[in-house]
Parts: sequence; structure tokens; C-alpha cells
Amino acid sequence: MLDTLRRIIQEVNRAPDLSRALEVIVARLKQAMAVDVCSVYLVDSDAQQYVMMATDGYHPSVVGQVRLEFGQGLVGEVVRREEPLNLDNASDHPSYIFSRQIDEEIYHGFLGVPIIQHRMVLGVLVVRQRERRRFAEEEETFLFTLGAQLAGAISHAEANGDIDRLLRESDEARYALKGASGTPGAAVGRAHVVYPQANLEAIPDHPVEDVEAEIASFHAAVAAVERDMRIISARMVDTLSSEEIALFDALILMLRSETLVDSTVEGIRAGNWAPGALRKTIDEHVSAFEKMDDLYLRERAGDVRDLGRRIIEHLQSSHPTAHAYVPGTILVGEEVSASQLAEVPANMLVAVVSARGSSASHVAILARALGIPAVMGIDDLPVNRLEGQELVVDGYQARLFVRPSEAVRREFQRLQREEAELSDELQELAALPAETPDGTVIPLYANTGLLADISASLRCGAEGVGLYRTEVPFLIRDRFPGEEEQRRTYRQVLEAFAPAPVTVRTLDIGGDKMLPYFPVHEDNPFLGWRGIRISLDHPEIFLAQVRAILRANIGLNNLQLLLPMVSNVTEVDSALGLIHRAHHELCDEEEGGEMPRVGVMIEVPSTVYQIPALAQRVDFFSIGTNDLTQYLMAVDRNNAQVAALYDTLHPAVLRAIHQVVREAHAAARPVSVCGEMAGDPAAALLLLAMGVDSLSMSAASLLRVKWAIRTFPLTKIHQLFEEIQELEDGASVRALLHRSLDEAGLGGLIRAGR
Repeated sequence: MLDTLRRIIQEVNRAPDLSRALEVIVARLKQAMAVDVCSVYLVDSDAQQYVMMATDGYHPSVVGQVRLEFGQGLVGEVVRREEPLNLDNASDHPSYIFSRQIDEEIYHGFLGVPIIQHRMVLGVLVVRQRERRRFAEEEETFLFTLGAQLAGAISHAEANGDIDRLLRESDEARYALKGASGTPGAAVGRAHVVYPQANLEAIPDHPVEDVEAEIASFHAAVAAVERDMRIISARMVDTLSSEEIALFDALILMLRSETLVDSTVEGIRAGNWAPGALRKTIDEHVSAFEKMDDLYLRERAGDVRDLGRRIIEHLQSSHPTAHAYVPGTILVGEEVSASQLAEVPANMLVAVVSARGSSASHVAILARALGIPAVMGIDDLPVNRLEGQELVVDGYQARLFVRPSEAVRREFQRLQREEAELSDELQELAALPAETPDGTVIPLYANTGLLADISASLRCGAEGVGLYRTEVPFLIRDRFPGEEEQRRTYRQVLEAFAPAPVTVRTLDIGGDKMLPYFPVHEDNPFLGWRGIRISLDHPEIFLAQVRAILRANIGLNNLQLLLPMVSNVTEVDSALGLIHRAHHELCDEEEGGEMPRVGVMIEVPSTVYQIPALAQRVDFFSIGTNDLTQYLMAVDRNNAQVAALYDTLHPAVLRAIHQVVREAHAAARPVSVCGEMAGDPAAALLLLAMGVDSLSMSAASLLRVKWAIRTFPLTKIHQLFEEIQELEDGASVRALLHRSLDEAGLGGLIRAGR
């Protein structure tokens, strides 16, 4: 059976379109299982019907003609159950419906399995037998396995419009693909597909004859890529702020890092040619970044891969390919890089779509800076079939429409106009406080880990920094940055926002977010040696960082220190002891300055139940809703198989947050929220109702959250929260919140939410 299954799948994958793939399935399956009929039904959502789209056994004329209303017949029963239905005599089942278009009465045995992709039933695969018999278990599992494989082909077909043609849909186009994350906005345009400059994975090892010449060639290629980066950066100067241009400086710094260059040179000296030595170095760097837990840092793997490909391209040719772009360009690729995006003239580019990446990737950051929508992390994106296709990009809900109908096109063009009007209206709020109509004010801060974010944060009216991640300076070097080096970086952030508060989180590395020069291998990195645990085990690293942060604060006094991944009070006691020690040492050196307020991140569930004890030790709390949700729900949101279970509005998460706020306030300690939940306008209202004292979010979300707060009176928010506390699942919570926003005339914010 396994060999048969493999052969069928290979033939299906070679099929030129969905119609042929379905024909292959029914023909080969009928033969392999020795059944009398094999048929495939597809779900036609618009017509609310199940349509027979291929058959071997019934007359070919019934294809496209046999239709069952949703919920009808044995096919409807399979869809409803979302599991196989195995009957020895189909007509005995209460859901059986006789079809006059086919001679069903002569067939008795029935086996139907659902075709499911991402929890959605796309169709049903059915085999029939004249004799009365129940199909064997191995036959059932064989058919079920083949149905699972067919789901991928159907998903691809949606993107190409094959299903629309097969089902003869005339008006409405359905969205073809769903991404994992997006940058808000809508765009209509045509796809321009970009491919990797070079296939790193395909480069073999090869002996080198002239080592010095090979090293010289490698250095020349690195210099050429650096030159390209500077040209691209210069081209963007009139479009991006100086801080956003710093993204390219970070790429150049990464390009020139000793770990990348020296490791490759060592590989060449060991006898490998430059492309092979570079491939090995890039693989090591990419692997290190991809294992990291922090989303922003994990996305740096794509930057490293892009740099490696560009170096290879220069090694292979001195004249890299130039591209021509037209107005309305939507950049599409397996892994679109920031440099590829920057190569497109700003007046030509309207959106970006990438099979890989997330909202934390450099290309998404640049898309936000340019004010264009992006959809990232699309599974099964058929890149090689999209060139020149008309697309609609829905960055609000991370959706991609391929060859949209006129009605869909008009709707998204309307959204584009509304988005432009909304942006103008929101910008007027930048200088205004986040104050409810009945007078409650809540500070809104920015999350950042890049100097490039400072300008955007200030433009949107951020009242300070609620979370500054300090990991980046450590990760882009081949050694620990020195105390003075760190001080200069922290000083820039503190100065930019002074006198507004800046909350600096101490080093949060470890487990799957390791430094390349400080490797640790663990079986379960998510529950391993990370955050405050590493800081306490290596006080020399922690003390150097704390000293640098305290020195950066001298004369400004707008610093707050935040301790990550705390799980018990003993860790806090030890960390505070080291912080006070560093402060005393600096005071002795006359560089002490003021002792900052110190807080703890609430992201490990154990701390939810230790607030009174922690409140005796620290000055404030900051809830990291991303990790708290993952740990409470036992869900890795970056795992596509379970990501749908990740829900910050799950009642358990809401109750945990509410408990933290109540107990912290009882001890006179303020609470902020710095996870993505704070940047969701609907969820932000809930946090306000719970009594959260401040919210910290990405700059892109701040004005939308402010608009929601300035629209809803606190009394109405409290009434809404009372209703929500009676609900039992996150979907119900979200539906109620969105309905309330819509009724208040804030429907545009719903599209920008989760």
C-alpha cells in the first residue's frame, strides 16, 4: 500500500492543474482499491453545495452536475463528522439521499473520507462497491492518507483559480491563501516574483587549488555586497527616516562580522572553495538564529541567508541580474528580503507577500515604514505560478486573493481609500493623550529593540518605551560587547525619549536564543536555561550590562530596569543584590547616578501566584502576554499545527491578567502590558477595564489603540468587561469586542486587530 500511495502522490504532484490531479486520483484509487466507483466532491462555499468534480465509475457527464446542498446526504454527513464514514449498505443510513443522475441503487458499500486543510473541510473522497461489505481498516486509512495529500493540491488550486473555474463561479472570488501575520493595509496590483539570488543549499564542497586567490575572491565579493547595500541604503534616504535606514547599517555590520568572514576564510584555508566554505558558515549562522525563541531575533536568519546568497551571486558573476518594475508592483517570493524590497522604487511598490517570515522580519518592518501592506508566512504559496497575476493583498487579516473578481477588487480599492483617510485622521491624535471620553487617561508606550524604531515611536506620540530589548547588540557580534559599547547604545535610547520613561529589559538569551559565541545545547529550550537564569549563573555578564545601563542613565534619570523570565522570588532577590552591587561600585567611582525603579516580567505562570511576595521586592510589573499565553495554553504559536490554539483572549489568560492587576494594586504596584495584546485595539479596552496602568506596543499599533480608547467611555468598557467574564471561549470574547467596536464606528480597527 505504501508504494502504491507514493506512486499516486508523485503522479498527482506532476499533474498540470487540479482537474488532471483529480482525474489521476479517482483512476488510480479505483484501480488500487479494486472498487467499482471512486469520486471526489469539492465544497462550493458560495453555492452552499458539495459538487462532484471527478469520478471513475459513474458516467463522465455527471461531473459538475451532481450537487448536494450543505448538510445533505452521506457526503454531508462526512463533512459534518469530519471523519471517515464506512458503511456496508449505504441506503440503510438515515442521511442517504438517492440521486437520479447516477445509478446509485446498484452500489451498496460506501467509504467516504474528508479532505481537510487547516481545520477546513475542502471536499470528500468517496469509493463505492456493488457488494454489501464494510471496507477493511487498512483500506480506510489508505483512503484517509490520500485525502490528506489531496488537500495540498486543492490549496494550491485555490491560488491559481482552478477551483473557481471548475465550480464555474461567476462573481465572487474567495481568498486563496492565509498568512501567519501581516502589516495593516490593502493593495491591488500585479505580482512581481523575486527568487533567491543563488541557491546556497545546492552548492557542493569542492577542493581549492590557490587558497590565497580564493580568499581574495571571497573578500572582493563581500566588498561588492557591502557596496550594493550602501547603494540601496542611499536610494532609500528620501523615503525612510535615518533610524529606519539603520536597518541597512545593521545588515552591513552583520556582513562584516568576524564570525561570518573569519569562519569562511578558515573553511577556505581548510581546503574548501569559497562558495562551499561560505555555505557552511551561513548554515551555522542560520541554524543558530532559527533556534531562538524571540520572534525578532529568529527573523534575523532570513537576513543572514540573504547576505549569503548575495555574496554567492557575486562569487559566481560580476554582473548580478537587474530587474524592471512597473507601477502597482506587489513583490512576491519564498523569502523576500529587506534588500530586495528596497531595490523596488518606492513609487512603484504597493505591497509585499512572502512565504516565509513574520511581522518581525526586516521586510515587514520596512513595509510598515513605507506604509504598504505585507502578508508574511503563507503556507504553500505557489510562487512559480504568480508572476504577472493580479493580486489583492489584505494585510489586515493576512490574506491573499489571486485574480479577484470585480466585486472583490472594488471592495479593497474602497478599503485603500479608507485607510488613507484613517491614517490622516489618526495622525492628528499623535499629540493628544490616550484619554477616554469620561476622563480616564492611560499612558501608551512603545516596544522596541532597534534604534530604527525610535523615530516611528516618537512620530506616533509614544509617551516613552515600555520594553527595550537589549539582545541585539549581543547577537550581531562575535564576542560579548564591552561595557562602554553597551552604554553608548543604551544612552541613545534614553536620550531620545528623555524625560519620558524607558524600561530596559536585561539580557534575555538562552535555550533556543543563544549567542553564537556562547553556545548551549538543550533538549527542551523553551523550558531551559534562559533569561534571568543565565544572568544569575553568569554574574560577570549581568554586572557588566547593568553597569552599562546605569551609566547610560546618568543625568537623564528616566530609566526603569526589567527582569525577564522570572519564575520565583529567590531569582529576584539574587538579581536585586547584583543590581545594588553594581550601583554601589559606580557610586564609589562617582558614576552611580540614581538607583532606577526595578520591575519583573510576568510571563511564567508561577509568578501569577506570587504577586504579593514579589511586590515586596520590586517597584512595578510588566505582563508579557505573548509568553504568558503560550505557557498557560501549552501552545507554541509559531508551530503551524497548533498556532490556532494560541489565543490571548482565552478566558484563562484574561483571568490570570486580572488576578495580577488586582493583587499588584493591593500592594500599590503599577502594572503594564507589553505583549501583542496591548497593540490590539479591542483587547486594549479589556486591559483598561481590568485596571492595567499602561500599555506598550509596536509603533504601528499605537494610534489605533489611542483612537479606541478616546472613543469608549470607561463606564461602557466596564459594562463590556462584565459581559465578557461570563463567556467561556476566546472566539466569543473576540466576537463581542468586535461587535462593540463596529457599533461605535470603529470597524476599521477590527481589520487591524488579530
